[in-house]
Amino acid sequence: MAKIFVIAVCALIGLTSGASLSRVFKIVGGFQVEIADFPYQVSLQRNSRHHCGGSIIDAGWILTAAHCTENKNATIYGVRAGSSEHATGGQLVTVKAVHSHPEYNSGNYDFDFSLLELGEAVQFGEGVQPIVLVEDEPSDEELSLVSGWGDTRSLEESRQFLRAVVVPLVNRTECAEANKDILPVTESMICAGYVEEGGKDACQGDSGGPLVVDGQLAGVVSWGNDCAKPGYPGVYSNVAYVRDWIREVASV
Repeated sequence: MAKIFVIAVCALIGLTSGASLSRVFKIVGGFQVEIADFPYQVSLQRNSRHHCGGSIIDAGWILTAAHCTENKNATIYGVRAGSSEHATGGQLVTVKAVHSHPEYNSGNYDFDFSLLELGEAVQFGEGVQPIVLVEDEPSDEELSLVSGWGDTRSLEESRQFLRAVVVPLVNRTECAEANKDILPVTESMICAGYVEEGGKDACQGDSGGPLVVDGQLAGVVSWGNDCAKPGYPGVYSNVAYVRDWIREVASV
């Protein structure tokens, strides 16, 4: 998630694709996972360091958050796919072009989407697979699975390895009320988290990463008021809301 965090093993039951919660932030209150169970997850690297998360939607395309790619110079970015560690292993590919949503607003994170056109296609195999995109917005209270290499807020939980957390989707009106003193929650956003108790969330370093519902990509980690803070659900970019734009740009 951005500064304002431009954001349960049972979770693996049908929530991932194939195996079938950057915010430029990390997973709080989650558990370590293997890339084989999250083969769509990638690390977006900036100047050879982990910067944000992202999702493989096609061999040549990654979906991430626009706030992760405000610098449109594609040469500074790379994508690591197929590794449970953001700093080593898997496939490291270049980015050919950055396509941010034309309505992206850096002031309030509206339409916080960016499509990365890769310089070469990723090679599908174990640990590297595309994820299906939702066509319709999922229902309130459905469970979602969020993953990434963001801040864990714990010295005992390394951000070197991929982690995930399960959080329920939150009604948009309720989410907007909770965040009314922070930023507006628009139709281009969906929310997830444990509103009253907090404790589980995406965090810095997770931005741009996937929010998955029933094995389909429903959201992109975008922003929030700190990480896992009681009373403030995390806010994600709403994939269903821009489905036509994704088809138009990436033919996916």
